[in-house]
Amino acid sequence: MANTKTNVIDGSDAVIGRLGAQVAKSLLAGEKVAIVNAEKMVISGNPVAIVEKYYRRRLQKEKANPEHSPHWPRRPDLMAKRILRGMLPHKTPRGRAAIKNLMVYIGVPADLSANVQQPDVKRKAELNSRSITIAQLCTSLGYNRASHV
Repeated sequence: MANTKTNVIDGSDAVIGRLGAQVAKSLLAGEKVAIVNAEKMVISGNPVAIVEKYYRRRLQKEKANPEHSPHWPRRPDLMAKRILRGMLPHKTPRGRAAIKNLMVYIGVPADLSANVQQPDVKRKAELNSRSITIAQLCTSLGYNRASHV
């Protein structure tokens, strides 16, 4: 059932929701998926509203025990993985297994650069609306690449 080959997908200028739907389907089918250039994926919509939405999500805290609150990362690869997790049934054993088969990278690692595929999804250039990249969103939320190197 499970495929041992990893599908390497380039996320450059891909709309994350459309790419996520295809990736979720592959993961639930038991395939391994690696997404490269995660910081270049885009979220369509008003950039100011998107930043505000994710900023509010980062501020959500449970009063009784703040450690039980939802965690929203600032790093672009972890942010993309968290968004893609929302498209999977992550509370079921099948969904947890699917998440383990997902790898998300900033840039293109040398060992994966040979077999990168371009997904057949809507690109930033095809959008009729404004958009923001994951890197811009994370920078607006306080991500500083120099502090994480």
